Amino acid sequence: MPLEYLPLLFFFIALFYSSVGFGGGSSYLAILSLVMADFYEIRSTALVLNICVVSISTLVFARNGVLKPRILWPFFVLSIPLAYLGAQIKLSQDIFFIILGFALLMAGVFMCLRFWKSAQISTEFTDFKKAVLGGGIGLLSGISGIGGGIFLSPVLNLMRWKDARVIASLASVFILVNSIAGLVGLHMADTFKLDTDLLLKLIIAVVLGGIIGSYLSSKKLNLKVLGILTAVLVFYVGLRLILKFGLDLSI
Repeated sequence: MPLEYLPLLFFFIALFYSSVGFGGGSSYLAILSLVMADFYEIRSTALVLNICVVSISTLVFARNGVLKPRILWPFFVLSIPLAYLGAQIKLSQDIFFIILGFALLMAGVFMCLRFWKSAQISTEFTDFKKAVLGGGIGLLSGISGIGGGIFLSPVLNLMRWKDARVIASLASVFILVNSIAGLVGLHMADTFKLDTDLLLKLIIAVVLGGIIGSYLSSKKLNLKVLGILTAVLVFYVGLRLILKFGLDLSI
């Protein structure tokens, strides 16, 4: 894939993902693996782009009064330190992408299921359960190199924990803090690497896409179609990663 097409492609990825409270890290990782040779540069770049997109989403949600810090904080108690530790685990490139691929397959399925699940009474979580769930997903996010909101949000939506916009706001903040923790972990493990020339172009693209996607989300529009398309994209990315790197590992 020619590098000059990356900014345009990443613009649309950021638009789709930010419309449902995500950063797009999974797709950034998959696409960058096709054009970059350095595995650690791929992880570092995806995390930086994730932070750029969800920072916008978080600001939009906060400005519109959707963020509820009082009920959200327990999710971060264990997720931040475990995301930091997970990012320091050194895996081979093939194992890393296979783990990410299977995680994305499950996330894609759960994201689709939420649109067909019948309405139920909301499920209440104790602070302890929030901390345990956040911690487990935080560790997975650190290992997989993405913020983790793409795993947390479908679970909470399926359980009808809160309004979909509250969950989306949680996913944005969750991705933001865990991505930052992941970057710190990469730096401490001496695996933080960036191509600054390419990164600047990609940041501009994802920021523009994130602004548009966050605007659509904040206007309470019916984003079911965008949500399903995002879920299909997540599933497809996961499947491609498993097929590509699973085959390489078996050879």
